Amino acid sequence: MQAEPTGAIELSIVIPCLNEGETLEHCIRKAQDALRYGHIKGEIIVADNGSRDDSVQIAERLGARVVHVAEKGYGNALMGGINAARGKFLLMGDADGSYDFAEAPRFVAKLREGFDLVQGCRLSGGGGTIADGAMPITHRLIGNPAFSFLARNMFKARINDIYCGLRAFTRRLYEQLELRCVGMEFATEMIIKASLQGANITEIPITLHKDMRVSNKPHLKTIRDGWRTLRFFLLCSPRWLFFVPGMALMLLGFVGYGLALPAVKIGPATFDAHTLLFASLAMMLGYQSTWFAIIAKTFAITEGLLPDDPRITKFLRITTLERGLLLGAMAMIAGVFLMGDAVFQWRAVGFGHLDYSYTMRWVIPGVTLCALGFQTILSCFIVSLLGLARR
Repeated sequence: MQAEPTGAIELSIVIPCLNEGETLEHCIRKAQDALRYGHIKGEIIVADNGSRDDSVQIAERLGARVVHVAEKGYGNALMGGINAARGKFLLMGDADGSYDFAEAPRFVAKLREGFDLVQGCRLSGGGGTIADGAMPITHRLIGNPAFSFLARNMFKARINDIYCGLRAFTRRLYEQLELRCVGMEFATEMIIKASLQGANITEIPITLHKDMRVSNKPHLKTIRDGWRTLRFFLLCSPRWLFFVPGMALMLLGFVGYGLALPAVKIGPATFDAHTLLFASLAMMLGYQSTWFAIIAKTFAITEGLLPDDPRITKFLRITTLERGLLLGAMAMIAGVFLMGDAVFQWRAVGFGHLDYSYTMRWVIPGVTLCALGFQTILSCFIVSLLGLARR
């Protein structure tokens, strides 16, 4: 039988499934009622991720289209179902009975208005409601609000509930995002990338119902999936992972140098050569971390993980390999000069004992400049190699 053209179906409801025989029928019937009463031409897709119970038989008996996804993982299941879908709009929701698929017409109405992504919100901050026993208190008061706060501040995501799994989006946006996460991070990756790419996002309040499963445990693991989300947040934001800490360390190093070079005394404390060592360590670590931010952002953009950033484009245009090599060489030459002067001081005393408090004020900055110059040269080569793919 020939498949209908994509444009003939307005909405595809995609339900990921792994041993959801207890609740799947409830979800499918809710979705069917939503399509019927909402006068929406749609289809229901069950993306089965290797169920060993009667989930597949239930879906087929009720007329849903079953898509078998061999690769394990929440993201893999959803991507398999979405790729097989034929609708202009797509709505995803879990099969545990916690989401009411009768809400589908509300999501479609927003998509028809021109929004690219319609996110459900279960939290009270966005007008949502959580039924008694539907969400652990730690998730409700700490996990979800904290990650949503980070998403708003790190990625300018205009949402209050980043973890909500009931959401709808256009096929055009989905193809544009090129999502890659195969686990629970799939949902957060969608929000982050959509926000970074300037998608038109809105949020509607929904009610989260208590999980209807009895024998099966929830697939979500608090510690594991929480760490995966935080890790993904950091990987998608080199600024917060590398750049901000790097700049803070470099600033600390400059302050240390400002105190140690003139041997400033504050009360009983004298900032001397030992302070220079600590300050140099902070500067080198901070400088390397800053370069890591630039390298990571360039790589992420080149690989399509993050959208283009005008700041990186401008940086690559200004900081050419030749300029970086020149700057690095100049720093290393200055460092060698300072260390060479320390050798002359040693020679002047017949290679005997030195006044380390004085000599180290030349040696430590010299070593630091050589290290920073060498880091500059290596980093410029790496950035230039990554930049080749962007031209």
